Amino acid sequence: MLVSEGGDAGRSCLWAAELGNCYFQNSVNRVRARDGHSNRYLYYWMSTIKDKGYIDVLCNKSTIAHFTAEKVAAVPVPLPPSSEQTQIAAFLDRETEKIDGLVAEQRRLMELLKEKRQAVISHAVTRGLNPDAPMKPSGIEWLGDVPAHWDAAPLKFLAKIGNGSTPSREIPEYWAETGFPWLNSSVVNSKVVTEPEGFVTTRALRECHLPIVVPPAILVGITGQGRTRGMSAMLGIEATINQHVAYVKPSSVCLDVNYLLRIFESAYLKLRRDSEETGATKGAITCGQIGELRIPVPPLAEQNAIVVFLESESSKFDTLTTEAHRTIDLLQERRTALISAAVTGQIDVRSAV
Repeated sequence: MLVSEGGDAGRSCLWAAELGNCYFQNSVNRVRARDGHSNRYLYYWMSTIKDKGYIDVLCNKSTIAHFTAEKVAAVPVPLPPSSEQTQIAAFLDRETEKIDGLVAEQRRLMELLKEKRQAVISHAVTRGLNPDAPMKPSGIEWLGDVPAHWDAAPLKFLAKIGNGSTPSREIPEYWAETGFPWLNSSVVNSKVVTEPEGFVTTRALRECHLPIVVPPAILVGITGQGRTRGMSAMLGIEATINQHVAYVKPSSVCLDVNYLLRIFESAYLKLRRDSEETGATKGAITCGQIGELRIPVPPLAEQNAIVVFLESESSKFDTLTTEAHRTIDLLQERRTALISAAVTGQIDVRSAV
């Protein structure tokens, strides 16, 4: 059994030479059962005491946790006869495999719901809600055909686009405990941005490249290798932004901000692909690329109808996803309780193996 000393202290796994002979670093503890005792039983016992918080107490997790070899060696272990240890481990192998299979099914369901949700959004913002509407080629690869009465135009003609900066931390006069809200790219993980990441002073607004963005507007993550690049969120407060975020403020005459948010959700993969092309800005979406993004523009009344439809559909997907999350939580609680009961002798598994 291998036991993590730092990081997620006490996290354990079993190694059975799947990779052949291996070396391990000093932040991993190796544990071998003696005198015919079961490694798998020890593994399940270690899982139980970690889930119950015992290891956190041993490691004083209020500081940097270190589950050292000495602490591992001092862990008390209930020891049924070796044959019963083997039976307990075999029982838990079988039962946890069933539970893990059910959890995997729920995770697959969540992925399917995510894909279906994305497909519904993309279809609505590119095809509209009337299946009998005459269609025409948009001339835009990522859009395909659009309803004949719709327009299509680069976003730069329909919205104001820009980004900001991070004032120097070495100039304390730029930062304040309270002041003007300043946002970084982490905010695009929210649906509606209402909480700032920090506050800047009026001097920072005056001397640094810091636009004042007033709702309604969309924020788009434009840098990074993770999922944040290309993600979008609705701005809910007056704020300024850093260089890793772009704001897109649509013209209220021709473009509804809620419809535009759905456009960005649909264009997420396209923006990421465009930003992965070679060049000095590889791995980043530029404001220029956002401005050149050609989008479908239905009449405002139709945009509003699409938004209402998608709010209703998204609510259904959110409900199903929440139910899947709840099912996973219950299954994992069941798994933890089952392991604990088996390794502490609260259930007799001898007849179940």
